[in-house]
Amino acid sequence: VFLEATMALRPSSLLRLRPPLSLYARSMSKGDPGSGAGHGGGTGGSIRDAGGAFGKREHAQEDQYFRKLQQEQLEKMRKGLKQEVEFHKSQIKAHEDAIERHEERLKLLK
Repeated sequence: VFLEATMALRPSSLLRLRPPLSLYARSMSKGDPGSGAGHGGGTGGSIRDAGGAFGKREHAQEDQYFRKLQQEQLEKMRKGLKQEVEFHKSQIKAHEDAIERHEERLKLLK
């Protein structure tokens, strides 16, 4: 009886473990944002090298891009977790039905 119930679940469907999404805060420049070259031996690009308003604007655009990317990753994670919850609820329902069937069979065998 237990074997039949466990055979209904495939090991891959029991736990779908995912690595957590890594969300990093970016920091590429020294000093004020957009004030010139970053660290690591490379430059931040010609606009960054010049600094000033355009460097600050570019930094703001990069920050906006990464905030948007982070929000998309979080939304994708939420959607995936909701799907997993629904999957597990359906599995619970299937197991409850199987338990009822097995209990009925036990009653017939008495």
